[in-house]
Amino acid sequence: MAWTEKVLRVNLTTGLCQSEPLNMEWVQQYLGQRGLASKYLLEEIDPACDALSSENKLIMATGPLTGTMAATGGRYSVITKSPLTHTIACSNSGGFIGAEIKNAGWDMVIFEGRAEKPVYLYLENDQAQLLDAADLWGKSAWETDELIHKKHQDPLLRIACVGRSAEKGCLYSAIINDLHRAAGRSGVGTVMASKNLKAVAVRGTKGVGNIKDFPAFMQTTQEAKAVLAADGVTGEGLPAYGTQVLMNVINEIGAMPTRNMREVQFEGAENISAEAMLKLRSSDNKANLTTNAACFGCTIACGRISTVDKGHFSIKNKPEYWGASGGLEYEAAWALGSDIGVDDLDALTYANFICNEDGIDPISFGSTLAAAMELYQMGVISDQDTGGIALKFGSAEALVKMVELTAKGEGFGLELALGSKRFCEKYGHPDLSMTVKGQEFPAYDPRAIQGMGLTYATSNRGACHLRSYTVSSEVLGVPEKTDPLETEGKPALVKAFQDVSAAIDSSGLCAFTTFAWTLDNIAPQIDAACQGGWTTDKLLEVGERIWNMERQFNLQAGFTAKDDTLPKRMLTEAAKTGPAKGRVNDLNKMLPEYYQLRGWDEEGEPTAATLARLSL
Repeated sequence: MAWTEKVLRVNLTTGLCQSEPLNMEWVQQYLGQRGLASKYLLEEIDPACDALSSENKLIMATGPLTGTMAATGGRYSVITKSPLTHTIACSNSGGFIGAEIKNAGWDMVIFEGRAEKPVYLYLENDQAQLLDAADLWGKSAWETDELIHKKHQDPLLRIACVGRSAEKGCLYSAIINDLHRAAGRSGVGTVMASKNLKAVAVRGTKGVGNIKDFPAFMQTTQEAKAVLAADGVTGEGLPAYGTQVLMNVINEIGAMPTRNMREVQFEGAENISAEAMLKLRSSDNKANLTTNAACFGCTIACGRISTVDKGHFSIKNKPEYWGASGGLEYEAAWALGSDIGVDDLDALTYANFICNEDGIDPISFGSTLAAAMELYQMGVISDQDTGGIALKFGSAEALVKMVELTAKGEGFGLELALGSKRFCEKYGHPDLSMTVKGQEFPAYDPRAIQGMGLTYATSNRGACHLRSYTVSSEVLGVPEKTDPLETEGKPALVKAFQDVSAAIDSSGLCAFTTFAWTLDNIAPQIDAACQGGWTTDKLLEVGERIWNMERQFNLQAGFTAKDDTLPKRMLTEAAKTGPAKGRVNDLNKMLPEYYQLRGWDEEGEPTAATLARLSL
């Protein structure tokens, strides 16, 4: 039935690692991964607890299709309470470690308490033990990965770990797995480090069995793979250009947040685009993009592997960065590029390397640096504050220096590590923080894509594009085209995307499949693999239940309808150029209808009827 039906519970305080049965009743209601682990978290912690206290728990969870032959079946998620937002956090990652956890025989690993000294979990099939990590503390994620591999002499070991930024308390630190894949948002790495847990190293050789109807699963997964291969996005655009295919597209429609979202188009977008990554450099006749790459079981292969020009100032005397590593995806290219006004492709790529090396969310880092640059331009921050570094928009040198300081937790990097919300509050200008519920905006301006404004405002983990990627409909026309400048119909569109995304995030599959698949393609795969009669309608109900459960967590954590809003800039400062010129985001026109469609009252709380219908 695809689930292993086993949970590993690791008590970091006592050092005890115990196996327990998976709650199969909850499985039928929440499926796995995001949904199921969020249910465990809600049941086991007080949502109002301090995210960095021992009371918080951290859960690494797979979905039922993780580790199977389903296309993109390599996903896993990290679920906890966020120190950045204080909301529920669920950060999804690809690579190979999710499948390795499943191959070792586990559906999820629950970490509780706090270790007295740094440790890492070594997990080989049924054998789990906490080992001393004193020699790993203070090391980057890349160094940690190398040292653990050397210690165990197993090249097939899969490792997820935190870098120095998490140890130093950066509130948006990520958990890095397989060197350049990340559970990247909401500070899940910060929680991991707060528990003195440096790494999780996994070796699984059991394989994934328990498929309910193997011949049917073979057939439906093969049919689904053919759909991905035939689609223009998943079969052509993403393999060739990655998510960076969006850079010029979003810029042209005037939805490219630029210089802390003061502008909606970036004059240097072409220089940091997917097309620019393919151009040969005059210095060495090589392109920034070395190759594309795929996660476990993925037939799309949207990942980027890049190299930086060895003569570039960022790495000229740093041969350790001369090799190929994880390249720019669209969100990172935007955050490290247009949001701070930098169009130096090599500088962006190097900064991205550093984010991977030490586990920094590039979206939150870039957005926080953009706010700092605006404050510097206003004279609120001076060279004395920054340690003599001129934080000017467009300065590649400032980008490189600040990402290094933030990675190491040194100097002004400690200020940037606060995240945009706390940083701007500290310097007396909270309105300059482009955040929702404390989490920084992704790369789509909601004045030009109205549905994304509602998406950001209502996201259960703070501003996030992946919770409801209405860009798919509003810009790309998938599954059907809607006008990005219209508000009519957007509440229903956002709700639908939110519910579908919650279900997919609980399956073990990648969200990018939905450029080609609908739930009608996904439900047969889950149904062939799992007991329970999984239909499209059931998955939609599961997704809606998960969304409302996450809402319950946040309400219990102290959030209210007042938090479902956007920064003042998005609501009062009109776009200056592009198709949306003169427009703000009309959130007030969409939010009441959204609440009504959700079955929530005017205070944004699920009604008794809604809770009863969803068995919450």
